[in-house]
Amino acid sequence: MQGEIRVFVGDAGARGPYLRWMRKPQAGLPTRQQIMDFIAGSDRPAGKREIARAFGLTAQEKIALKALLKDMADEGLIDSAPGRAFHKMGGVPKVTVLRVADVDDGGNVWAVPERWEAETPPPRLRVRERKRGALAIGARILARTEEAGSGWIAHPMKSLAPSSEQMIGVLRGEGERLWLQGVEKKERREFPVSDAGGAEAGDLVLAERAGRPPRITARVVQRLGDPFAPRSFSLIAIHQFGIPDRFSEGAMEEAARVARQPLGEGREDLTHLPIVAIDPADARDHDDAVWAAPDDDPANEGGWKAIVAIADVSFYVRPGSALDRDARARGNSVYFPDRVVPMLPEVLSADVCSLKQGEDRAALACHLQVTKGGALKSWRFTRATVRIAANIAYEDAQATIDAGAGPMLEALRPLWGCWQALAAARDKREPLNLDLPERRVVLDEKGRIMSVAPRERLDAHRLIEDYMIAANVAAAKALEAKKAPVMYRVHEPPAREKLVALKDYLDTFDISFALGQVIRPATFNRIIDKVGEADFRPQIMEQVLRTQTQAYYAPANHGHFGLALGSYAHFTSPIRRYADLMVHRALVSAYALGPGGLNGDEDFERIGEAISSLERRAMEAERDTIDRYVAAYLAERVGEVVEARITGVVNFGFFATVEGVGGDGLMPVRDLGGEYFRFDEASRRLVGETSGEEYALGQHLQLRLAEANPVSGALRFELPEGKGALPPQRRDGPRREIKRRGRPANIRHQGRRK
Repeated sequence: MQGEIRVFVGDAGARGPYLRWMRKPQAGLPTRQQIMDFIAGSDRPAGKREIARAFGLTAQEKIALKALLKDMADEGLIDSAPGRAFHKMGGVPKVTVLRVADVDDGGNVWAVPERWEAETPPPRLRVRERKRGALAIGARILARTEEAGSGWIAHPMKSLAPSSEQMIGVLRGEGERLWLQGVEKKERREFPVSDAGGAEAGDLVLAERAGRPPRITARVVQRLGDPFAPRSFSLIAIHQFGIPDRFSEGAMEEAARVARQPLGEGREDLTHLPIVAIDPADARDHDDAVWAAPDDDPANEGGWKAIVAIADVSFYVRPGSALDRDARARGNSVYFPDRVVPMLPEVLSADVCSLKQGEDRAALACHLQVTKGGALKSWRFTRATVRIAANIAYEDAQATIDAGAGPMLEALRPLWGCWQALAAARDKREPLNLDLPERRVVLDEKGRIMSVAPRERLDAHRLIEDYMIAANVAAAKALEAKKAPVMYRVHEPPAREKLVALKDYLDTFDISFALGQVIRPATFNRIIDKVGEADFRPQIMEQVLRTQTQAYYAPANHGHFGLALGSYAHFTSPIRRYADLMVHRALVSAYALGPGGLNGDEDFERIGEAISSLERRAMEAERDTIDRYVAAYLAERVGEVVEARITGVVNFGFFATVEGVGGDGLMPVRDLGGEYFRFDEASRRLVGETSGEEYALGQHLQLRLAEANPVSGALRFELPEGKGALPPQRRDGPRREIKRRGRPANIRHQGRRK
């Protein structure tokens, strides 16, 4: 069989690879087509060495092969993957890293190449999972790929850790060299830059790390601009957390098309009712609106009837559509002080689906009957057309009620009357009551920071919250009555180990907490009531908050502990939460309200896991961005002595926040003076062995702001007297208000201060 070679091709599955005979010319190089056939048929990465071996090339022919392969790449016939393996141009390497981009309604997992430099859109590969439900959106896998018909199949080889190759950082110049400093608070290292890609010192960049310790270098792949520009702080978070901020072409085209469609037949006409939307003054979208009036039903004497009208997003975003795929991949909108990364294209989120004053809008209306005691007597859901009477800011609604005068007073008065009944029922239910302040960053028209302050908490905020909670409960119970699938919002009771930690902490304040009792939200409320208005009330509330579990989405109902509710689902924000869109679809299907319901093969458990993870990502991104804005706001006060409060104590120091502004900064234990400090884990305090000086959780004190880094959001403090100086006197903290219990048992010895 002279002049013939055997090539292994095909899927190395149960039957094993099969053989294909390929005829090779007696002399010279293989043809372009023969190389293409070999690359396409090989079941393993095919580099220059594999091609030369397969065709039995001599040393001289290998040199010519290298030139031929370069010509084929220049001609657009082949491309090379990392490791110098070749594949058809526009195709996917035989073995490559993929990122899971979507899980469709049928449970099929779709992935895209993690690196794609071609001008064409990256291909979507269907992943054949070994174990159903093992892969979530965002997961990275090493996979063997194959072309199947007009598409691609991926066979996972192993799961990979989240990508650490890319990082956001700022370039620093040192002579003729550039160094990359990461933006994350914990990143202390700098990396030499091997390729700046046209960026300069001071630029914010996206870079790739290469090499192995200790010789890691960075290559700039994208210049992001000035790190201190007003809109850069949110841009950092978008890149750092991998938040998709561009919609696919298909989703954009679909959004433009569905935005023009009529509202549809058979809708209940609610345009005659003075329904109002009460939102923050800077709201980017308006999901919900409310209306209430005294109930004329004799069976509900003294009660109320109310409508919670929610944007009918399910009418526009259908299961399996391009819009649906993009929305599920995002999971939720992400809100920053200077921008929003919406779950839906703006033509829907900020226009057609947004409940705007004077515009006819499609809504899913929740009709409620509320007793005079605030209980939900009945509910029903309809598809409706609404015309919002007014978009009112919380502050304006509150001012109108307080003054008893204003253009919308007649619409607001019954809303407040019904709310007082709902509030009475809430108080009787005794949900968890943690009134922790939320920071609000106020920007001017150019995006510059004007102020950072706690957001004011008004009755108008509580009113909308209670109406939304009532509608969410009604949605969950309505679906349960129909035995329909529900995407519950689950908040489970605290774990025992967290309760033990809380007990140990409360013991240091002489506050008793029995572990054997049945734990309810009211249990924690009574603890806070015992504290009263003491200075350490905020840290007690923060510790109670840390004791709670994290809420999540799931089709199995475990109740909502914090709200003291047995059945709870998110229904009121489908513009910005995919979970709410799922609930809308379930209601549309269960109550036969028309098109846009469930398609019947949704995997609620898988979807719940994915959107819960995406929600946590959004929360981290929003929190980090606020920290950067706070650091930028405080940067002008570096060197000043500020009023601070200790928010965390660890064995290497304590964290403190600037009163009235926020932000967390470290005060290292090495800078507390020239003595030993012991760490009492139960009471969360550092105790000076010689002086008895204490630094305890919640303690108010003065500190010098030594550093405020807007790029990382990190703050650093020093003692007012200077680094390493001993404080001249003891500072009074919450520990001084309780009796001593002797020497702490759980302590660690700290090294001598330098």
